[in-house]
Amino acid sequence: MELKLIKPLVFFDLETTGINIGIDRIVEISMLKIFPNGEKMNKTWLVNPEIEIPAEATAIHGITNEKVVTEPTFKELATSVNNMIADSDLAGFNSNRFDIPILAEEFLRVGIDFDMNDRKAIDVQVIFHKKEQRTLSAGYKFYCNKELENAHSAEADTNATYEILKAQLDRYDDIENTVDALSEYSTHSKRADFAGFILFNDKDQEIFSFGKYKGRTVEDVLKENPGYNAWIQNADFPLYTKKVLQLIKKRLAAPKKELSDAEKLQALQQKFNLR
Repeated sequence: MELKLIKPLVFFDLETTGINIGIDRIVEISMLKIFPNGEKMNKTWLVNPEIEIPAEATAIHGITNEKVVTEPTFKELATSVNNMIADSDLAGFNSNRFDIPILAEEFLRVGIDFDMNDRKAIDVQVIFHKKEQRTLSAGYKFYCNKELENAHSAEADTNATYEILKAQLDRYDDIENTVDALSEYSTHSKRADFAGFILFNDKDQEIFSFGKYKGRTVEDVLKENPGYNAWIQNADFPLYTKKVLQLIKKRLAAPKKELSDAEKLQALQQKFNLR
């Protein structure tokens, strides 16, 4: 089943120096852009991470330090990568928990702002795990009846992810073929940051998901202990997490808007269920 798109959807996969979102770097990016009219555009870049690629990482994806030493850095590629995704929603395999957070860190590191406010994210792995509980290679075999050759090659993984999502739509009648529905279905929880250090509670308030303030609202913690934000800003947390906290701090410092008489009346009516 082909995807029903309103705007382009970019499937992407990253190979990296490791799995630490705040520290590790991208060594390969592959993107497959699907347009609403069905046209496709592919692009794959090798990236010089400017740090050593550990042997354990090379053993997984096969990319060595020698292979990328003459390749462009992410800073040199950032504009091209950003242009590729600028008008698009995003999709990947484990992308909500890994690829999107890593990509955001790389953009912020080179001074390009990045957020998901105007785009949706589809995580094919979440759909897969909710339905079948498998790995990418097993999923490719299960849904597409094909063996995934060159697994952990960013390009092979990207194309396999695209094929799996289409096959999932063919297989599951209860999953709506829209980006909004797929994004909602493939999200485990509402996150304020990509790494999941700050979540939203059932009242859409930002809360901490870790540490001594786990479950507490960020606003209450920052009022009670302003130094906690300073500690996070200077600790080894992802840049995007730090950005979210700074935005919440700025929001707290902003002067409160005075309600008009009409707004006050509406609030009272809602409070006492008069409307």
